[in-house]
Amino acid sequence: MNDQNIIIPVFGMLTGIIIPVTVFIWLYYDAKGKRETVLEISKNLDDPSKVEELLKIFEERKKEPIDYRRSGVISIFVGVGLYLLGFLAMGRILEGVGALVSFIGIGTMIAGYLYPNTGKELTDAVEEFEKK
Repeated sequence: MNDQNIIIPVFGMLTGIIIPVTVFIWLYYDAKGKRETVLEISKNLDDPSKVEELLKIFEERKKEPIDYRRSGVISIFVGVGLYLLGFLAMGRILEGVGALVSFIGIGTMIAGYLYPNTGKELTDAVEEFEKK
């Protein structure tokens, strides 16, 4: 192989390292401004409960549980799309991948119906059980 043909595989291998490092640096600098803001505001607050309220405002995590039915439907249609892409253009391997993703979506959707996850669904399930 000459030097021109080796450049593409080297860049391909470096991409696996460059992308995660870039994302890590981006997330670090994105959160850095928030941390500095919380630090400056907390220096001027005397009440610890106000600091806790401030931290809750900046917390980005969702309080709701994951809706497995929704993610199951999404997975089903992604799998169907992969299957059709394999059927029409790419070949048997992509058809198999699409079928696998669809079945994973079906299983996830079934899990969403078997295990209620929102507070209202849990309350309704308990009330229905108590009626029996």
